[in-house]
Formats: sequence, C-alpha cells, structure tokens
Amino acid sequence: MTRVVVGGASSGLGLAIAEGFAASGAELLLWARNRDRLEETAERLRVEHPAATVHVAAADASCPAAAEQIAGAATALMGGADVLILNAGGPPPCPPDRTDAQGWRSALQLLTVTPIDLATRLLPGMRAQGWGRVVAVLSSGVREPLPELAYSNGARSALTAWLKTISATVASDGVTVNGVLPGRIDTARVAALDAGRAEREGRSVAEVRAASAAAIPAGRYGEPREFAAVALFLASEAGSYVTGSFLSCDGGQARGTW
Repeated sequence: MTRVVVGGASSGLGLAIAEGFAASGAELLLWARNRDRLEETAERLRVEHPAATVHVAAADASCPAAAEQIAGAATALMGGADVLILNAGGPPPCPPDRTDAQGWRSALQLLTVTPIDLATRLLPGMRAQGWGRVVAVLSSGVREPLPELAYSNGARSALTAWLKTISATVASDGVTVNGVLPGRIDTARVAALDAGRAEREGRSVAEVRAASAAAIPAGRYGEPREFAAVALFLASEAGSYVTGSFLSCDGGQARGTW
C-alpha cells in the first residue's frame, strides 16, 4: 500500500489529490490547519473508499515547527512516506510595491521553508528504499508573475528553484521531484481572487469570471479532479522518467513554451 502525505488536504486542490489517492487504496496522512475539517474529510474518504487507510495530523504550514510535526506523524503512523504532496494555501494578495518584511517572512515560511523542511525530512526514507515521489502544487505565477500576488510569486519561485536543484541529487535513487502549475482551477481560492478583483475593478464576479474564462483557450475554468489527475500521474510508476519538470494544468492559458 502506497504511503502518501498530502498537505492542504481539507479543501481545494489538496482535497482533490487526496480523493484520487484514496480511490486507489493508498494509505494517507492528510494535514492542514483545521483538525475538525480534516477529521470530516478523513471520515468521508474512509466511507467512500474502504480500501484506503486515512490518518490526519493538524499543523499550520506558517509555523516553523510544522514540518517536524508532520514528518514525525508520517513516521509514527505509516513508517514513513512513499509520496509527498507539497501543497498549502497562498498568502493574501498584495501588489509588488506594497510588500513588507513581515509579509515576506510569513510567505516564505508558508510556501518555501516549511515544504523544503518537510521534504528534506522525508526524502532519506525514499532514497533508502529506492523509490519515492515528491510533487509540489505550485502556481502559474512562477512562470508568468501575477500582478496582485507578489508574495506567492516570490515564495513559490524559491521553492521551484529548490525542487529543480534537489531533483538531480535524488534521481539516481529512484526518487522523482516535480511540480504542477495550476491555472484557473475552480476552487475556493480562485473564487476569492475573482471576488477581490471584482471589488477592485467595480465589476461583478460573473463579469470577472467570464473575462478570465475568455482568456483561456479551453474556454473554461478547470476542475480540481483534472488537476489531481496530473499530480497522480507524476506520483505513479508510470511517471518514473519524469523529474525536475514543472507541468502546467491551465487549459492552454500560459503562452510561453517554458
């Protein structure tokens, strides 16, 4: 049974990924800040996918102790991890000319330091057994910076650079390291961003959403399950020769070749 650690698993993209692994009968450790929501999610997955084993651990990725807590829980509950899904909700929107030092410290802890710390703690077990997968949920902002998401653009870009660097170090041990860049996926986070943009621009949310969809070649927002399918491929045996890669799941929205 594949042992999988999924961050941000109580909602959005993390939840969709957890559902995909549960459907395959994996052993899961779900983690996020809110234990009550995690327990509700875990119980639903146990009922819908009885072949899966589901554990939970509550930790806040913005806390320096989070990585140690989650790595300890993975070891205690599952004996380690075969697959690590790095995922956390983004920091508040902020234009690049209004950032401050504390905002950067918070964003970097949430999106750079905690995921790197957690991966560093779990990678030795993967390398020792000769098989492992690290998949990070990133953002299209690491490829094409988003105007109002300065903290996310910067912190996720730093994580991306580390992922690329470590991928070469662990590749010969049978461990792959990749990232997935979501475009406009229909989650609560994207809905909140649309609402914020609508308020700033004096338009309705429906107008903002329609304009965003019109800019996507596929003509629509993606569904979380579509994004999860990409992450599950990278975490599978079938994805064993893909490493150090960052795949877009955006309906063709990114215009560049990188």
